[in-house]
Amino acid sequence: MFSALRTRVGSGRRRPGRMLRPVLAAGVGVLFLLSCTPTAPVHKDSPRLAAPTHGGASGHVYVTNQQDNTLSVIDAGTYKVVATVPAGTAPEGLAVTEDGRYVYIANSGSARVSVLDTRNNKIVKTVTVGKSPTGVGLSPDGKSLYVTNGSSNTVSVIDTRTNRVTATIPVGKSPVNVAFSPDGGTAYVANSGSGNLSVINTSTRRVARKLSAGHSPVGVAITPDGKSAYVADEVAARVLVVGTSSGKATAVPVGEGPFDTAIGPDGRFAYTAVLGPGNVSVIDIGNHRVAATIALGPPGTDPFNLEVTDEAIYVTNQGAGTLTVIDPQSHKVVATVTLGDSPYGVAVS
Repeated sequence: MFSALRTRVGSGRRRPGRMLRPVLAAGVGVLFLLSCTPTAPVHKDSPRLAAPTHGGASGHVYVTNQQDNTLSVIDAGTYKVVATVPAGTAPEGLAVTEDGRYVYIANSGSARVSVLDTRNNKIVKTVTVGKSPTGVGLSPDGKSLYVTNGSSNTVSVIDTRTNRVTATIPVGKSPVNVAFSPDGGTAYVANSGSGNLSVINTSTRRVARKLSAGHSPVGVAITPDGKSAYVADEVAARVLVVGTSSGKATAVPVGEGPFDTAIGPDGRFAYTAVLGPGNVSVIDIGNHRVAATIALGPPGTDPFNLEVTDEAIYVTNQGAGTLTVIDPQSHKVVATVTLGDSPYGVAVS
């Protein structure tokens, strides 16, 4: 199994004006033939790579194809798509339970969360939540799933043992993404419409306070020590490093349209998907500077959401219809997987 720092995966909203339809619309795309081919490296100033060798990683990678209403299941050891299954209406963010048995999928077009059984790749339950559910996050203990409802300005809390909503928490405007403190005592919700983070006490299930977070915070990740929130501020073309106690923010310029952000398992780097130039910015957490830029394709590739594990960095590319696999040590691209129409969220088991 992968050891990933985050259980939150693939949350966020579509960047306005870049894609074929708005988030709330339900569309039917044409499924691509599913294939996986190694790519030449596109890391800035790096030499060409030979075809990648696979390290025998176990588990699966799951990617929602938002306009196809499907989920791609990818073998993590071979980078090959092994199944494409129905996943509800306009699937976006998703998360995998720690045991790998279930995948929770936010269906933004139907105000539901679909529960997929990974043993047979079938939806076994749907849970009604608020309007336009987009981001999902599993609490560190795996007992609760937090769902951001973008059009309801709320977060739904689902008990993963019963698959029932046990709380609905009012937050800011247009919540997009949610991340947890390492101890699970706090959930941080990025509110793109109100420019702040709602800080939720997970014991009381109430917003304890709010932290200013730029113009349009869409992605959030928490450092392993719980002291900083890395926030993708989409409109301002930057990542904000926000002190979770002080609220003090340090800006890191990354380029046009940063959308998602993640912290590596070792806590050394933060990674941000930047739509405009089509790359991933690697931020050194020690000095809050961009240490490397990983180019994934030309403008229009639209790297959107990402997930980081010990074995790989996975990035969904909405415009290109692909998943990029990056080596976390060399920060070089090792493979590109062709998927369906508008790959959105990504999660690993």
